Amino acid sequence: MTRKRTTGNAVGRLRGWGGVTGMAAACAVTASFTLLPLLLGGPGAAADASAGVPGTTATTHVTQARAADCTTDPWASVSPADAADDKVGEIRARGQLIVGVDQNSLFWASRDPESEENEIVGFDIDLARAIAADLLPDVAEEERVVFRVISTADREKMLESGDIDLVVRTMSINCEKNVSFSHPYFEAAQQIIAAKDTKGIDGLDSLTGKRVCTADGSSARTAVRAKVAEKDQVHVPNQLDCLARLQLGEVDAVVTDDTLAAAQVAQDPAIEFKGAPFTEEYYGVAARKQGASDLVARVNRVLADYSRDGRWTDSYKKWLKERLPGKKPPVKPASGSN
Repeated sequence: MTRKRTTGNAVGRLRGWGGVTGMAAACAVTASFTLLPLLLGGPGAAADASAGVPGTTATTHVTQARAADCTTDPWASVSPADAADDKVGEIRARGQLIVGVDQNSLFWASRDPESEENEIVGFDIDLARAIAADLLPDVAEEERVVFRVISTADREKMLESGDIDLVVRTMSINCEKNVSFSHPYFEAAQQIIAAKDTKGIDGLDSLTGKRVCTADGSSARTAVRAKVAEKDQVHVPNQLDCLARLQLGEVDAVVTDDTLAAAQVAQDPAIEFKGAPFTEEYYGVAARKQGASDLVARVNRVLADYSRDGRWTDSYKKWLKERLPGKKPPVKPASGSN
């Protein structure tokens, strides 16, 4: 099957308030679809949380912890010695890996309107394909992985129910999520975006009294609780819905990961970053908390190879470098465990 590839043209067509709002509406219509395998491949990104963000100078370091045991080490994942389950065997017997993904995060996982099947492409999709290739090397590339579009709020529920095997969806490693995380594959930070002509918003403290939008189940929602009254908080299923609310004037600001914020700024020239990033966190691949220890250990091995052999860097250059310069694969500290 021949597909027409694009990497940047879709961005140009989405610029401006109307274009992004239209994209959000389209995503809402198709959000519950189960996707058939897509053909792609590649690697990704990580590092200085403030790199490439105009006007930023410093980051407040807020340590995120792993859900399984709530240590302060994002590298405290499952080691091969602790992998007692047979989730990998279940996946191999099925002949497919089922991965929960996004479809409206530009550069990470979004639909390519110029492909024949309106397929989902991006950094997270490249990583998911690499994991599937390692688990199912004897299965045809177009058959080895099924992508299921899920909302931010449904990530844990879908894992626990067994409807999906993994989540590769810009998911931050922290104690609030009841899942088992892999080692980090990208370093991010929380960031505020608002209309360029908005005055008085320059950091987390400045959000008091403002209407602020975050996605349900996101780290951003946790971050704004202490600063924004409940009546001023707007929660939506997916972070792109916040951008639509901002464009419609229903909220004053959006709080989301700098990685996702960069994609939204790229889509709409009327918005910009406000203030410096104010957390330090890591994305991890997520599996169900119980019964998938061998799968998590296997993903950790894939991540190590993915970073070492250059695939991570290739994918990063393709999807993210222009908007998030200076990122590198997360490096496990020499004193870390596992």
